[in-house]
Amino acid sequence: QVQLVESGGGLVQAGDSLRLSCAGSGRAFSTYSAGWFRQPPGKEREFAAAISWSGGRTYYADSVKGRFTISRDNAKNTVYLQMNSLKPEDTAVYHCAADRWDRVVAGTGDYWGQGTQVTVSS
Repeated sequence: QVQLVESGGGLVQAGDSLRLSCAGSGRAFSTYSAGWFRQPPGKEREFAAAISWSGGRTYYADSVKGRFTISRDNAKNTVYLQMNSLKPEDTAVYHCAADRWDRVVAGTGDYWGQGTQVTVSS
C-alpha cells in the first residue's frame, strides 16, 4: 500500500516558477515509477510527466516539455515537479501517481494523491 501527499501549489504570476513535491509512504514507493497529472478547471485530467523508479527514465507531455522537470529522491521517498516559465494555461489541480511505468503513463495507476492547486495569473 502506498499513500501519496502533494504539496507546493499556490498562486503565482505568469513567468514564475514553482516546485511541487509528492511524498510517498511505504518502502515500496521507491520501487514504483511515478508521475504528475493535472486537471484544469472544467477539463479532463491530463498527463504531464513521468519518472522511472530509478530516475533514469523520464517522459513529458509536449505542453510542458522544456519548462517542467520531474525528479525524485528515493532516500526521502519524494518526487518533485519543477515548473518554470509558468503560463495561465498551466492552472490546474496537480496530482501525483505511482505504479508500474506503463500504468503511470496511461493514467491507470493504482496510487494517487489528493492534489495541490496551482493557479497562474496573467
